[in-house]
Amino acid sequence: MALSRAVPNLAFRRLRGQRSPAEFAALVRRAAREIGEQVACDARYIGRVEAGEIRCPNYAYERVFLHMFPGLGLTDLGFSAREAVRGRRSAAEAAGAPPPLAITTRNDEESDVLRRAFMTGGTATVATASLGLCGPAAAIAAPHTSAPRTAAVPAVTIPAPRGVHRVGEAEVRAVEDAVRNIRLLDDRHGADGLYQRATQPLRTAYALLDAGVATRRSTADRLHNGAGELAISVGWLAHDSGRLDDARSHYAEALATARVAGDAALEAHAFCNTSFLARDSGRYREAVRAAQAGLRAAQPLGSARLLALLSLREAGAWAGLGDRSSCAQALGRAHTHFARGTADEDPEWMSFFGEPEMEALEAQCWSLLGDWTRAARHAQRATLLQDPHFARNLALYRAQLATDLAHAGRPDEAAAEVRRVEASLDGVESARIRRMLSETRRLIAAH
Repeated sequence: MALSRAVPNLAFRRLRGQRSPAEFAALVRRAAREIGEQVACDARYIGRVEAGEIRCPNYAYERVFLHMFPGLGLTDLGFSAREAVRGRRSAAEAAGAPPPLAITTRNDEESDVLRRAFMTGGTATVATASLGLCGPAAAIAAPHTSAPRTAAVPAVTIPAPRGVHRVGEAEVRAVEDAVRNIRLLDDRHGADGLYQRATQPLRTAYALLDAGVATRRSTADRLHNGAGELAISVGWLAHDSGRLDDARSHYAEALATARVAGDAALEAHAFCNTSFLARDSGRYREAVRAAQAGLRAAQPLGSARLLALLSLREAGAWAGLGDRSSCAQALGRAHTHFARGTADEDPEWMSFFGEPEMEALEAQCWSLLGDWTRAARHAQRATLLQDPHFARNLALYRAQLATDLAHAGRPDEAAAEVRRVEASLDGVESARIRRMLSETRRLIAAH
């Protein structure tokens, strides 16, 4: 059967206006949060919509778009009617049975079908079927909000290869979706309940690299990038849950993958996290070198925000060494880069890096330099600017503020922040936050 050519969606492109695809994707994610939906929209998804590759969005995106543009229907947004894309209902559906998952085409359903299955109860089998793949699947589960330490919940899956396997679009998307979902779950719940379960999908991703034969060079490049990003995501889970040696190993694996693939963006990301880990481990010289290496890798990529974050990593490392002058210079460069704003070239993983994170990272610099009043001022700005949707980050910023206030000799204010953090930790598991709270309680007790 011949495939029809995609027709560009000019109506949707007009709605985007002067915003970049990345900026518009951020608006979509914000609108989703307003109505309680969960979509991992990025610039690539917007590009696929505008190119006509997505003839009809899935139900989650439909609700978000109709919320964003009240009074307009799907056809007004340039999409095809769902019935025209999917065809007529089967006799079983007409009788009330649930419709089967489509496994032969995904033009009408972006990969959020899979993401929502992960988040709302889909089993590994369902997630695998939704990719049109067979065979065993590796899964991780997120901690449940009402019983975060023990309950089993929906899974993130990557189909495991069996023997010689030709790697194509479906396998690559499975890896990319696993990365996005790990980040989403970490934002909501913290790292402790995720790390052990996340290592199996990582092994599966690297098994695809080892055993698979990519059908195209672009597919091989995306698979290398996806596996490397997954290694960094799993490394961060190890890092945030206090498994620093494991994190170091995962970041090194990502860096090696970047070097093999000649992927400068992945290399910059790996160095960014390596610098952060080295600083947390007290290896400040290594943190400086890693941040500077990341800056070299990122220079030609066209992302001022990435340069800003790497400059902040360097600033934190100089602060750890007690070099106030070098720290201030790196902070100045970070502010200069940040002021240039966002760009289409900004990596997807940097969605967390906005003004709240900028303030929080600067607060960490002043904390390391012992300027507690200044640190508390920046930490407080971070808490005020942070979207409450990101529960883990908001708890982290408040814990940091509490520590800075306690060191600054303001125990009553510090105790109030500790109580706020404790009240917000339902479903959030982070060894980093627990350690910060323990330190703050000791400081308050001393007062």
